[in-house]
Order: sequence, then C-alpha cells, then structure tokens
Amino acid sequence: MNARRAILFDVDGVLVHGYHAKPEQSQRWDEHLLDDLGIDPQEFSSKFIYGTFIQDVLPGNRALIEALDEVLPDLGYRGSSMVLVDYWLSHDSNLDKDLLNVVAQLAAQPEIDLYLATNQEHTRAFWLWNQMGLGRYFKDIFYAARFNAVKPDRAFFDAISAIIGPQSLPPLFFDDSERIVDAACEYGWDGVLYEQLDDVIAHPGIAPLLSTAPSTP
Repeated sequence: MNARRAILFDVDGVLVHGYHAKPEQSQRWDEHLLDDLGIDPQEFSSKFIYGTFIQDVLPGNRALIEALDEVLPDLGYRGSSMVLVDYWLSHDSNLDKDLLNVVAQLAAQPEIDLYLATNQEHTRAFWLWNQMGLGRYFKDIFYAARFNAVKPDRAFFDAISAIIGPQSLPPLFFDDSERIVDAACEYGWDGVLYEQLDDVIAHPGIAPLLSTAPSTP
C-alpha cells in the first residue's frame, strides 16, 4: 500500500498572481485604487498594510473591517469599509490556471492530501476557499489568523502538524519566500522554493503522480 503524503501550497506568489516575496514579481491589486475609490495606494500601504494589518489583522488579533473603519477616515475615504474589502478581494484574485490544473490532477490521486498554507486573515481566507473555489481541490486551508501565528513562525508549522498528524513522508511544501521555505526545511518538511510551474511538475515527488493522473479540461 502506497504511503499517503501531504502536499501544501502557499497562495500569493504561487497559486495567485498578486503579492510576491520578490517585489519585482508582484502584480498590484491597488494600481487603480486612487481613481476608483479615491484612496492613495501608497498611503494605504504605509498607514494600514505595514502597520495595523501586518501587526494585528493578519495574525488574527483584530477583524479586518474593524481595523479599516479606524484608518480609512484618515485617508479621506468616507464610504463603507465593505466596499473596499470587496474591491480588494476581487482585484487580488488572479489565479494561476496552469498551476491550478496541476493541482486538480493531484487532487484526483487517492494517496495525496492537498492543503493550503498561507498568511491570510479570516475574510480573505474564506474568500479564497469559497468565492475562488479552492475548496474544491484542497482538504483544508491553514492560515495565519486561524492559528494566531504567521509564517515562518514555528507555531504556524506546529499548528498544521497537530491537525494533519504524523506523516510517513515529510510534507511537501511550495512557497515563493526563500525565508519561509528555509523555515519549513528546518522544521523537517520538504520545502521547495516556487518560481515557475516546473518547480512543481518536475519535482520527483510529483512528476510520477502526474504521469498517471487523468487530464482535466
């Protein structure tokens, strides 16, 4: 009987073209934010993303809407925070369809357990799982706010290990951040730096599975 294996994928910079660990490869969701909603994206980043969001919202200590309600008036925005959240999520949803096709083939393999392992707050995690349909392919989504721990903190990996249980093979994990991949390897996982599709399909733990998987439309 073949040993089961957990395979985990990061979201941004891997499954979704958007934020990337290498800034030059990022695809901005806020490029037209000033024209569309009257919010300066640089000011939004400096006053919210690199402050309250990273410090409090991402690790699950504050709700996204609550934090936005506090900061948006200072940015001159008088609309509903819900409008901004919808704009943000819908503009940050560019799935890598080629990689998703590979994921679909892996999901059909009975000896594979697919998971998402990502730094997200609750609202976007729910959006990724339901609105973007990633729940069709993955068994669970492991994310920062759920565990009150942000990659590459060891507590993040501890929380996942407690859920998936002992593994006969090291979990295989793809992430676009070298720092996070190094932390995963130090933890005992098979961490792989994701830079292109071949990093997945040519991996020795995946290539044999794809050769026997049914093709997907």
